[in-house]
Amino acid sequence: MLLILIVIVFGILGFVVSSKLKSKFKKYSQTALQSNLSGKEIAELMLADHGIHNVSVNCVDGQLTDHYNPQNKTVNLSPDVYYGRNAAATAVAAHECGHAVQHAQAYAWLNLRSAMVPMQNASGKILNIVLIASLFGGFLIGLPYEFIGVIVVGAYGIMTLFTFVTLPVEFDASRRALAWVQERNIVTSSEYSMSKDALKWAAMTYVVAALASLATLAYYASVFFGGRD
Repeated sequence: MLLILIVIVFGILGFVVSSKLKSKFKKYSQTALQSNLSGKEIAELMLADHGIHNVSVNCVDGQLTDHYNPQNKTVNLSPDVYYGRNAAATAVAAHECGHAVQHAQAYAWLNLRSAMVPMQNASGKILNIVLIASLFGGFLIGLPYEFIGVIVVGAYGIMTLFTFVTLPVEFDASRRALAWVQERNIVTSSEYSMSKDALKWAAMTYVVAALASLATLAYYASVFFGGRD
């Protein structure tokens, strides 16, 4: 079945990229940063340099759980990044602050992504309902096949669009992070290369997710509407 093949192919690809990211992070975490700044200190410094004083930097549990929360304006760093004094921690801390800078400057793609969050969440719930209904014979309730197709393809289309809107947001945050750490002399040239490489593999996880979503959308569109007049 084509859908199973899509799941397997992108599942393997996602695993490879995720493993590579973890390997890079581990490798670049073993070299001490010459400036000896921690991820927390780097984050606070980058925020201050951009005139952002209403965003707090917190430590959260987990590994690679780092994120920026625009709702409560917090940069949340995993322990390895928060306390880390290496190129990997620098890259991640600066990247998350890149999102805070986007928020402060009303970056258009971030605003669009934030506006899409409710639609993306609703689409996920709709797809879950359709899946459960199909498992229990929900497709036998008399709804037209085309109508079900519109629901499935429409919901998956919104989710796919969300993954692609996420790409410029993530790439721009990395661009801002790398430019700042270089201009501020936070890293040496070799440390900069490490940070850039780490962020490249982090970005690849979003690229794989977007392509997987697009492939799945194409599959459902073909199932419901392929070959129909």
